[in-house]
Amino acid sequence: MKISIKKIGRTAMLLISLTGTLMAQIGKPFIHDPSTIMESDGKYYTFGTGSGGLISEDGWTWNRGGVRPGGGAAPDAIKIGDRYLIAYGSTGGGLGGGHDGKINTMWNKTLDPNSPDFKYTEPILVAESKNMEDNDAIDPGLLLDPTDGRLWLSYGTYFGNIRLIELDPKTGDRVKGNEALDIAIDCEATDLEYRDGWYYLLGTHGTCCDGSNSTYNIVVGRSKKVTGPYLDNMGRDMLRGGGKMVVSSGGGRMNGAGHFGRTIIEDGVEKVSLHYEADLDQGGRSVLAIRPLLWKNGWPVAGDNIKDGTYEIESERRGYALELVVDFVRMPRTARGFGANTDEPIVPVPSQQLSDVINTWPTGNIDVRIGDYIGRPHQKWTITAVPEASGFLGSPSYKIVIEGTERALTATADAELVTVPAFTGAPEQLWRIDQLTDGTYRIMPKVVPNSNKKLALISIGDSTPTLAEFDMNSDNSKWNFRTP
Repeated sequence: MKISIKKIGRTAMLLISLTGTLMAQIGKPFIHDPSTIMESDGKYYTFGTGSGGLISEDGWTWNRGGVRPGGGAAPDAIKIGDRYLIAYGSTGGGLGGGHDGKINTMWNKTLDPNSPDFKYTEPILVAESKNMEDNDAIDPGLLLDPTDGRLWLSYGTYFGNIRLIELDPKTGDRVKGNEALDIAIDCEATDLEYRDGWYYLLGTHGTCCDGSNSTYNIVVGRSKKVTGPYLDNMGRDMLRGGGKMVVSSGGGRMNGAGHFGRTIIEDGVEKVSLHYEADLDQGGRSVLAIRPLLWKNGWPVAGDNIKDGTYEIESERRGYALELVVDFVRMPRTARGFGANTDEPIVPVPSQQLSDVINTWPTGNIDVRIGDYIGRPHQKWTITAVPEASGFLGSPSYKIVIEGTERALTATADAELVTVPAFTGAPEQLWRIDQLTDGTYRIMPKVVPNSNKKLALISIGDSTPTLAEFDMNSDNSKWNFRTP
């Protein structure tokens, strides 16, 4: 099926024309304090402060429709077995000068409100704060420890300490006799993660709920034990105000990054979800944003979706670049030296232009290969988001064409690559571009014709690109985008 690219939705046009980047999601992604994103029955869900949440068919276009009873604030979600556990804070938040708050949990078999299995259990009280104690029971974050199956919940705000309790993963109730442990200060909306032998405590620092003036940002510490101490990269304890920056503003047009959530798509492909308290291009509303999640020297870092522009597409394998299979057109010989007069005037040599070579190219399909990059027209690719096409979790679909033309990179029914004379919006001409956890990129066609396989652009030799299964452990599967 082909899609039209002549009409672009108003929201998508606004994102392109005013920002030039696509960091927030499209549709109506308006939410505050989003939970970790959950996939249920083929759709994506996140819940926020209040009773509702957002639903997405593809992870790129989000709209209202999620259902969560109980109201309250800043929920989190986790899947355990074949059920979903939701934790949320009721009251609290230091409102009205009081810190009386409660953390509740509830279960559901599905998050799809239209499913016959959709029914939340009665809420279970697992933590509370009273009488101006040094804690505010709000903003829960859940972790199911992959090493031993134990379930942990962190909670609290700036109004006191961040605390950690243990829950029963079968019931969602608090483990009997478990005492809350203080693990951090000067943050809120915490989230717990485990990776490669380390426990990470993500917290939201800065000023909340001030729209375009919010200084919300996300910081992190790590520990070899879930109970802490959580230290940042400088060895500062989060219980004494430490924390390494993970993500702050969204490039000046989005302010107030808060409520970290981690989604592991597959090995090497991870996303961080959050809200920006004010998207200036969306009237200052609080919006859902999803960005690549990178890991550098053992620390989480928020990456970025590829921005519209012209690039050299460089193989991580050897550093060679993707190019058209066309005859090499030589520039006028301009070598100097070998006894030439060194006092002659210096005159810049103009770069080879598309108009210099395009008439030598075939007019039909042209294959692609990998070669030495020397900045020629057949090696320069323009990448542009196609936001009106269905996208992926946290990113749009892209078209990839030779700069100055509509000659589009396309997947073939033989799981190979070719360029066609014009981009039509056909699914095999749309591309998914994921920034990987090591900062390189994976490039995948949206569709391989006559195949249901998910294949990626692979360098199987120094000069041979193809489509094959992605392997995070192989440089053949990874690419970089260099500005010419």
